[in-house]
This record gives sequence, structure tokens and C-alpha cells, in this order.
Amino acid sequence: MSNIAQPGSPAQNWKLILSYDGTDFRGWQVQPGERTVQGELQAALCRIVGESPLPQGSGRTDAGVHALAQVASFPLQARIPESNLLRALNRTLPGSIRVLESRIVPGSFHARHSAFAKTYEYRVFPVEPAMNQLCPPFMARYVYPFSWRVDLTLMQRAAQAFLGERDFSSFAASDPDLATRTEASSDPSLLQTEVRSAIRTIYSSEWSEQSREAGTLIVYRVRGNGFLHHMVRNLVGTMLDIGRGYARLDDLPAIFAARDRCAAGPTAPARGLFLHSVEYE
Repeated sequence: MSNIAQPGSPAQNWKLILSYDGTDFRGWQVQPGERTVQGELQAALCRIVGESPLPQGSGRTDAGVHALAQVASFPLQARIPESNLLRALNRTLPGSIRVLESRIVPGSFHARHSAFAKTYEYRVFPVEPAMNQLCPPFMARYVYPFSWRVDLTLMQRAAQAFLGERDFSSFAASDPDLATRTEASSDPSLLQTEVRSAIRTIYSSEWSEQSREAGTLIVYRVRGNGFLHHMVRNLVGTMLDIGRGYARLDDLPAIFAARDRCAAGPTAPARGLFLHSVEYE
């Protein structure tokens, strides 16, 4: 039976869960002349069913950022069993992108708008020449080799300072992906206006040590209702500065109050960051 949709067929809403190595992509979002995860997925769907919906992701991972469980949604008119689409996509997509789950969902579901929490993970590999701990080449694409000794207790205390609802302007890139909320307008001629906000709520924020065959990783995991552009990488860069004594834990209140990117620490490299999971009702 053909998978090509018949004229007039109602579209079905699809949800995918994907894992990908972001090293060789210019991020999730389609960009002219660039190789992106969204673009690869759109092209694969076109080859399989002859339709080219633009898959909507739960978030736009940056160039070099990885995903353990990115979520995408899109409409398809073609009638194809869920398991068949899963197999066809994994045969068609490059090996650095794998589809873990494929299913039809209610039309109200949207990968980004329906999400209520996301978790990111950042992996740091402490490079200790005195201990003969060198970053293995097969891990280099997925960790940040960090050559300063850090105080993990201080970093854990810094991580706790990010909990709750806060304005994270100081930890956003200069062109932050600010959330937009709709509010009543003070102008009676306008029904509503859009207000851009850097306020986010962080539910959990902590560092841990993980033993691997190649050595010990220190891993930051953060769960929140949303994240600004480069926010997690800027949090990590700031905490690493605190951990190595370049900045003080007591500096954090002033950094928040400044609402200025220049007040916080450096941006940690993209290669250590993973979109860990996305939660829905």
C-alpha cells in the first residue's frame, strides 16, 4: 500500500523523540546553506512520504549541542503505521540522528508549546596531568576538558543559588530567545500586547561526579520551565569560575541584579551540553 496521501486526507499529528550527535550540525533550526537537524528530518520525511512539513522541536539546540531525547511534532497526511515510519526514518537519516519513538498524538500536541519542563546536562572532564587524567579522543566531542582544579562544594552551592523564579538576563546571549507572554494592553485601542521576558523558573540544579572508564566526570544537571539562548552554558561557565577561585560565590546576587551578560562568567563550549529530556502533561 502506498504511503502517499490521497487528496483531501485529514492530517495526523505526529510526535517523535530523537537522539543526535550535534557536532556536525549547525544546530536544530533550518538555516540556508547549513546542515541542521531540523533540515535533515524534513528532507527524510519528504523522501519517505512525499511531504515536507517543518518539524517543530521542543527547543532549538545550538550548533554542536547534543540531544538524548529531543521531541519534535509535525502534521502528515500520509497514512503510515507508526512502527513503519520509525524504521523508515532510521534508514533514511544520517547515523548521527536516531529516532527513538514515533507515534500519532492528538492535534493539540505541540513539541514546544505543550512542554512544561526541560532538563539539560553539561559534562565536564577535569584534565589533571599530575594524576595522568587526560581526555580520551573518543570523548572529546562530548565533554569540556577543563584544566583547572575546582572546588565542587562551592560549585554545588552556586548551583543552589539558581533555584526558583529569577530574571536570568545576565546569563542570556546578547540575542536571547526570550519568552513571549500575552498581556492586556494599557492602550484601549489594542486588545493585547506581547511582553518579552527573561524570567525563568529552575526546579532543580546540581552537580555530581560520575566515574567512567576513562576517568571521573563532573556533571551539571538543571531542570526548569524554559531556558534562554546560551543560558545553561553561561551558568556552567560562571560556576566553573567560582569553582576555580576566579569568581566568588558572593558575587552571584550582584550578577543577577546587573541584568547584563558582561557581569557573568564565560560561555562554556557547546560540545559538553546535552538536552536530556522534555516533560509533558
